Amino acid sequence: MALAALGLPAASAVAAPAAAPPVTAAVQAPTTVTVTGTGSATAAPDMAVLTAGVEVTGPTADQALAAQGTAAKALLAAARKAGVAERDIRTESLALTPVYGDDGDKGEDDGDDGEKVTGHRASQTFSLTIRDIDRTGAVIQAVVDAAGDAARIQAVAFDVEDPSALRAKARTAAFKDARAKATQYAKLTGRRLGRLVRLDESDGGRARPVQMPVGAFAKDSVPVAPGRIQDEVSVTAVYELK
Repeated sequence: MALAALGLPAASAVAAPAAAPPVTAAVQAPTTVTVTGTGSATAAPDMAVLTAGVEVTGPTADQALAAQGTAAKALLAAARKAGVAERDIRTESLALTPVYGDDGDKGEDDGDDGEKVTGHRASQTFSLTIRDIDRTGAVIQAVVDAAGDAARIQAVAFDVEDPSALRAKARTAAFKDARAKATQYAKLTGRRLGRLVRLDESDGGRARPVQMPVGAFAKDSVPVAPGRIQDEVSVTAVYELK
């Protein structure tokens, strides 16, 4: 009463205790193992891609182009007759270039020292997809016979029309390989294999389709397939260890 009368604040009878700091539990990161798995799958090819064309040299550009056009039409007609569908024929390249000779050759001077234009070379290349693989040899023979000396065979490649099934088999094999390795490491360390926490995929590096050397194709006997098409997959997996 006396303190209130004097205008002085009254002191608290009991001081409030200070707040205790929060207790945090240390969280230990799980132990993991990282492994790489590889897998492959093979299948018989069911299609071939023939890169073929014509090349003609003439005294003038117009004459070279005209001769090239005639040879190209003959090649395409032969390919269609041999069973190549119109949707499977695609022009890959078309070129017209001058042919140069030295001062001893008669020709148009192009202004460069010691060089004259003695003619022009016209060429055209096509990609022909052969879906009946047993017809590969017949198609090659047909286009060569039709275009004659102007014919050019650049490459033959074999592949599968639907590569997704082949890739799926290779992917399954790669995953099983990675899991088997991780399981073995878990046993070696006295642990059990836990959950998969990360999975990355990369190609195995094998080229597809498979190129066939042009020299392997003879007039008498043309192989229809280079064996089997192979696809490879590599995966990197991270597993927890319990």
